[in-house]
Amino acid sequence: MRIANLDETTLRYHATDKSYQRGEAYDRQGAVVDLCQRGNCLCGEVEGNNPEPYHVTIQFDAGGVTEAACNCEYSFEGWCKHIVAVALSAIRKPETIHQRLSLNELLDRLNHVQTQTLMQELVAKEPDLLSQIDRFVNKISDPIVRLVSTTVTETRPQRQTSVDPEPYRYQTQQLLRDCLRYWEEGEEENPLETDLPDILDRAQAFIDRGDGHSAVVILEAITQACVEDWDEVANYGADGDALVALLDPIWTAAVLTAGLDSEEAIDLQVNLEAWQDCLGSDFEICAAALRQDWDTPELVAVLEGSSQDLWEDTRPSYADKLARIRLEILNLQERYPAYLNLALAEGLVEEYLVMLAQLGRVADVMAASNRLQDAGQALAVAKVLREQDALAEALIIARSGLDLPDRIATTPAEERFFTIHQSPLLDRHRYELADWTSELAQGLDDRATALTARITAFRLRPSMRGYQQVKLLAEDAWQTLQPELLQHLRTMDNWSHAEAKVQIFLIESAIDDAIITVADRYARGNLTQLVMDAAMSSRPEWVIATAIPPAEDIMNRGKAEAYQEAVNWLARARTAYLESGRQGEWQQYRDRLVLTHGRKRKLMGLIDEQL
Repeated sequence: MRIANLDETTLRYHATDKSYQRGEAYDRQGAVVDLCQRGNCLCGEVEGNNPEPYHVTIQFDAGGVTEAACNCEYSFEGWCKHIVAVALSAIRKPETIHQRLSLNELLDRLNHVQTQTLMQELVAKEPDLLSQIDRFVNKISDPIVRLVSTTVTETRPQRQTSVDPEPYRYQTQQLLRDCLRYWEEGEEENPLETDLPDILDRAQAFIDRGDGHSAVVILEAITQACVEDWDEVANYGADGDALVALLDPIWTAAVLTAGLDSEEAIDLQVNLEAWQDCLGSDFEICAAALRQDWDTPELVAVLEGSSQDLWEDTRPSYADKLARIRLEILNLQERYPAYLNLALAEGLVEEYLVMLAQLGRVADVMAASNRLQDAGQALAVAKVLREQDALAEALIIARSGLDLPDRIATTPAEERFFTIHQSPLLDRHRYELADWTSELAQGLDDRATALTARITAFRLRPSMRGYQQVKLLAEDAWQTLQPELLQHLRTMDNWSHAEAKVQIFLIESAIDDAIITVADRYARGNLTQLVMDAAMSSRPEWVIATAIPPAEDIMNRGKAEAYQEAVNWLARARTAYLESGRQGEWQQYRDRLVLTHGRKRKLMGLIDEQL
């Protein structure tokens, strides 16, 4: 079975040149072993330096590769060399792929008794599987009731023992002491912001299990420990707003999960007010959740779908945050109709459409797709549709999202930020959407959409690989597109695009454009030297004028550790002199260097050896 859009061009797009070359070497050496396909998954093992081979999996659908993973430690840009090796083996030697049964096909071969025997053996080896099976059986046992219910669903029995808060109090106190020690020693790192989330994760684990009361116990210990020593850490500049920004959302989730009675809610409200006074910042989301609990008539009406008016007066600034936390709880409780009603009432378009897609209601997603407001929302919805095997609909959503803005500013501060800072990095969602859309369209053989999306991605974040992809997709239209893309590059003056601009200008022999690009004072030396090497014969005067100043700066300052760098610059100046037939001028310049810096033995040794 051929994998759509998996070819060597695609591989080069997803891997760096180094990863591609090493992966190709692995393939040539026969390092790929046990290449097999199970349904929509290509698996392979690659022999490397470790005793055990590396395991690669490439997931795909009718639109192409959806995920590629390897168990190696590579964490840099693109696919690793092992993924490249497996993919190349599949492309170049498809006859070596062993076809094996997918999981569904394997299970179809078992009768009822055999399936039970298999599950019993698996549970005997992995006892934790039993609870997962239990939840799955409960989930599918009465799906009709579950899908229409808007009330709380109890999925686990109540905890019979209390959580001991002391370990959490001690960990927090120790963390605060670490903060004081760091700051007393002049360190800028803030352990409170980096390490406190790890302690809070323990409370989150109880919330995820539906045990809000245990989470409340843990959070009380953590918060009280912070408050008791706050004056001391505040003297060193600890930020109460930053701390509350970490605590407020998880407190809200705990409260909404616990379902506190009136007495418990009052006690917590009193504590919140005391903590706020000490920290100088408000637990506004949690306080709102206490005032407007699950039984509040306005919220009940919204969850039941009989109203979309949750806020009588002006909608508060924290409303979206509170709504998203409520949605997380409803999702954990599998109260999907209530989830949809709340998301719709609160205008959370992405959450609403994603949930519709996850429920398999593809037609409803398409009917409501005109609600999409930005490219990030379109990408999230399109990805879930693809997971539901609705590839054509996913492409429609993605294609429409290309015309949407990157994101919608939700506050005046955000709007001012996006107006002032016109960095291409702010178009991250649009770029990711365009890149994703192009690949899916190629897999579905929609070359027009693939080309349009690839051009959009290139304009937002130019790269050599993106440029080559546009050229491949454009075919006969390339002669028209090429000058347009080059002109677009000339107008982009952000320093982060310099490397791509230089690479593309040089491959197109646009030397003057490359020179203009590296004239920026922020241009890296290696880029400038790359342009020098290409401009040596056509622009020798520029090479000489550009190479000599940084070399002389290093030599004049006597930076011995950087003498090799200075000689690298001088070597290019020497080549430019010789290329332009001015060997005599070079010799005169070299003689002056020796006269001026003759006592710098390390420098003189390098000059004698290399110049």
